[in-house]
Amino acid sequence: METVTHHGRETAYDIVDRGGDGPPICFVHGSGGSSDIWAGQRSLATSHPIVTIDLSGHGDSDDIDASAGYSALSAYADDVLAVVEATDSEHLVGNSLGGAVVLQILLEREYDPEAAVLTGTGARLGVLEDLLTWLESDFQRAVEFLHGPDRLFHDPDPELRERSMERMHETGQAVTSRDFLTCHEFDVRDRVAEIDTPTLAVCGEYDQLTPPWFHEYLADEIDGASLGEIEDAAHLAMAEQPAAFNGVIEGFLAGIADDRNRD
Repeated sequence: METVTHHGRETAYDIVDRGGDGPPICFVHGSGGSSDIWAGQRSLATSHPIVTIDLSGHGDSDDIDASAGYSALSAYADDVLAVVEATDSEHLVGNSLGGAVVLQILLEREYDPEAAVLTGTGARLGVLEDLLTWLESDFQRAVEFLHGPDRLFHDPDPELRERSMERMHETGQAVTSRDFLTCHEFDVRDRVAEIDTPTLAVCGEYDQLTPPWFHEYLADEIDGASLGEIEDAAHLAMAEQPAAFNGVIEGFLAGIADDRNRD
């Protein structure tokens, strides 16, 4: 992992570059996760350098002293922008909490990416009250609930599910709880129509955490946005069905490149 220092902390990121001539893509993970959730996207590096980030308090990145909600979300946005600057990334892909981070950047920061992909996310990310309670008082129950059918995964390989549970435990209860509380407070439904960045909303067919209609809403509200669905997948579609997910991303970015070349 490489690191960039900003705001008094170090943020870790990884780059995979297999000689592609497309602009770099920065991938932002979700609650309780880390950069390795994007392992299935490394094959995209034949066309675009792939940048994966560990948000503060996740993976190899320093933690922050920030309360859940806007303060944490803003700090995570700072992480992403520091890595974007260090890697010259021109596309953003965000999953779940990472999608909220991308939306905040699009709405509140000066950085204007060429394109954005929002997957397993929404303009509002309310969390079940029971889950918030378990995250505080019974972390193992929360982790098991999230890894139940059609939440994070639809029908995953057992090793994929086990690694995801391990990753959440590695992140730890305090940071994971902060992440979900930050999601719970996130709501940009009154502003999402302001976004003019070319955007793709990608949903897993069976996702119960951020159902397909969350993504339909994004596609309807963001001018010119498009919608993609990944079959036989839930919230972490990029990990459960990486080939299908990558194909949707490649098609979207190829269209962006064609539009740019015509201008």
